[in-house]
Amino acid sequence: MFKVYILFSKILDRYYTGFTGDEINERIRRHNSNHRGFTGTANDWTLKCLEENFTEQQARSREREIKNWKSRKRIEELIRKYKT
Repeated sequence: MFKVYILFSKILDRYYTGFTGDEINERIRRHNSNHRGFTGTANDWTLKCLEENFTEQQARSREREIKNWKSRKRIEELIRKYKT
């Protein structure tokens, strides 16, 4: 099954949304490694939200939906929903 996740970096003060079929801890470890790309510019990414049990197509669609919000406020509302 696939997962959609939201990470946060204090260094960048930014959120990152992605999806994966891998174990989430391994995926976060790779985001925190030195690599090219958006998340490679910081190494303090922490998991803020995780939605699970998607097919690959559903996960892609959900990731795109969240990214299309282009709203920090809406992302933080989603995160609060999952913390309660």
